[in-house]
Amino acid sequence: MTVLPAQIVREPKRPRDVARLLAALVEGEGLGIGDRLPPEVELARRLGIGRSTVREALRQWESLGIITRNKGGGTRIVAEVSTRSLHLPLTVQIEADSLSRMLAVRRPLEIEAVRIATRVADEGARRRIMLRMLELIEVYESGEDWRPADHLFHAAIHDATGNPLFAKVIQQIHRAFNDLYEAPFDQPQLGASTIPAHRGLAEAIVAGDEEKAVAIISGILSDVDEAAIQIARGLHAG
Repeated sequence: MTVLPAQIVREPKRPRDVARLLAALVEGEGLGIGDRLPPEVELARRLGIGRSTVREALRQWESLGIITRNKGGGTRIVAEVSTRSLHLPLTVQIEADSLSRMLAVRRPLEIEAVRIATRVADEGARRRIMLRMLELIEVYESGEDWRPADHLFHAAIHDATGNPLFAKVIQQIHRAFNDLYEAPFDQPQLGASTIPAHRGLAEAIVAGDEEKAVAIISGILSDVDEAAIQIARGLHAG
């Protein structure tokens, strides 16, 4: 039976703490893709946390594509939850894989939202996009936390499509990741380098330049993905 480090065997206060407990157990047990996790009640007992906390953690892992849960079939691992290097913490690898899956789903949705917004946004929607962009740039250049302004900017683009499903689905994807990892790799400003490019994105949408707008949003998403990869590699090297 896996013996967890004494310093983490306590009722965790953050979703990330629960993830670390689960990751330590998975690693210690040598579990891999296709293997079944112990029942919730056993996990709660072995991890020293409440069953409701375990249930919430498993729900988040399921939403991130790490496990599947079937009534009568138990909880099975469907994504790699194992170290690829003795020097790479398991939780870092899980974060990297989860973020990569999230971005892979988000990419076509964001690109299509930009494409449609560029085509159909009315004058009011275009003004809101420009306003949100200016607010975002101002917050970013002031050195403050730009993430809320970034969400509002992209929400303005989603609203401009006239299809509320874009905002709903993308928000669900973000919530699934952010509920578990408040700041990927403890980097709350991940993707900050892409913020200046949002000016060009807004201007292209307002100008009705679909090709340019799509190219810019594609570049932004690629840069965020690359930033995450570089951080993971840096932690690996460390």
